[in-house]
Amino acid sequence: MTRVEHLRNLALLGACAVALAILPHALTVYLRSFVLFTMMYVVLALSWNIISGFTGYTSFGHVAFYGIGAYACAILVADYRWHWLPTLGVGAVLAAVVGVGIGYPVLRLKGPYFAIAMLGAAEGTRVVATVWDGLTHGGLGISLPSAETSLETYDAMLVLMLLTIVVAYGVGHSRFGVRLNAIREDEVAAEALGINATLYKLAAFVLSAVFPAVAGGIQAYKVLYIDPPSVFFVQITIAMALMSMLGGKGTVIGPIVGAMLLYTAQELTWVNFPTAHLIAYGLFIVLVARFMPRGLMGFAIDRGWVRKGMIH
Repeated sequence: MTRVEHLRNLALLGACAVALAILPHALTVYLRSFVLFTMMYVVLALSWNIISGFTGYTSFGHVAFYGIGAYACAILVADYRWHWLPTLGVGAVLAAVVGVGIGYPVLRLKGPYFAIAMLGAAEGTRVVATVWDGLTHGGLGISLPSAETSLETYDAMLVLMLLTIVVAYGVGHSRFGVRLNAIREDEVAAEALGINATLYKLAAFVLSAVFPAVAGGIQAYKVLYIDPPSVFFVQITIAMALMSMLGGKGTVIGPIVGAMLLYTAQELTWVNFPTAHLIAYGLFIVLVARFMPRGLMGFAIDRGWVRKGMIH
């Protein structure tokens, strides 16, 4: 990609940032929340894509880091009276530490074994949050002090989304990203060429854990109540994966488009088909998988609508 194309993409991101910064003042509380959660899923999809799209290690347990960030924020705000913004940094550090602890042994597995191990890690984290009453309040959950948080949390999520996009874009256009792609295509060959696959996989895994933790902390302060089933819900991980695959995993723009479309489709089916929204939502996913197996970006490339280099 040329320098002009990089500058064009940066200008486009800046224009979107300005528009989104102005937007909440013209929206109702519901629409502001809708845009906030759309941005949150963009963060989650891009984060999942770093380890599963660029590196090829499909994770079914990334919700663990989301839950860790949510609990870090809730515990420090509710029990220790911290201001909520510093708790996001604590959640990010905790997620990174847990990411190293989980990733180092689990990344030695491949394919479905890695996916199942990550699912088990997420469930294990949920169980810990449920039984550790002294710290997490167990199944009772944690209520945060009531406050109007929609503008604060909107701005925080916007900053996080922009940062996640910049990092994902940097990964996709760096030697680091090239080496992750080499590991995805043929890990044995990558190691034969001198790439330290273990180190690069672990770095990608930890990087992909940090952003969901911060998103979880913002979400906790937004809704003002969390419990283990809500923040360690496996469907959150499934949503990350589906959004990334819908747009086109292994790209930067794909997870962004996928998150926007799939979350909008989810909300529309919920509003218009309240008794059958899961069926309608599932049918939408099946149709996409059937007719666009490489996602929207792959479909656009096949039709010649965009160049391959434009979507990274």
